[in-house]
Amino acid sequence: MRSIAIEGKKREDLGSKSAKALRREGMVPCVIYGTGENIHFATEVTSFKDILYTAEALLIEITLDGKEQYKAVVRDWQFHPVTDELLHCDFYHFVEGKEITIDVPIKLIGNAKGVRNGGRLKVNLRKLPVKATLDNMPGVLELNIEALKIGEALRVEDVTTGGFEIMREPSRAILTIQTSRNVVALDDDDEETEEGEEAATEEAAEA
Repeated sequence: MRSIAIEGKKREDLGSKSAKALRREGMVPCVIYGTGENIHFATEVTSFKDILYTAEALLIEITLDGKEQYKAVVRDWQFHPVTDELLHCDFYHFVEGKEITIDVPIKLIGNAKGVRNGGRLKVNLRKLPVKATLDNMPGVLELNIEALKIGEALRVEDVTTGGFEIMREPSRAILTIQTSRNVVALDDDDEETEEGEEAATEEAAEA
């Protein structure tokens, strides 16, 4: 899991008036929970440029008032419904040696054989809830789909895990390769055999 460091200042006044004033100054009100007592702070909106707009789960190393440090993950955030301004962000404290569950994005590797033969890739899940300690938490789940044929599915139970647990039912389909009007009846291996047979037939006819 890749880490990003941000800095902030603790908040004493937690009212909505104070929060609005912070936003006018280019700051975002935030909270860290999971520590026993919620910790309210504010950080510059630019801190989120590489946090919210990325296709991986990140470890956020937060330093408050230049001294207190926390390791956390983003748990929730809120945007203004009209202006898309970031209004608030929640972090969950990540204690070393203690397991927590977060949503980890899925990254597909390769082009499925069934898609190459005219099938259609249908993705059902783009993230999976993963339970792990800080040392074992992946930032992304890379799934190779090269060998999948038409009619086949990649399920939660097919994902290789190492030191972490996926908190979804094992039989849940992550993606499927569906048939379509453009489907080719043969897979790649059969195509090579077909071409060989056609060549042999042509040679026999010429003889």
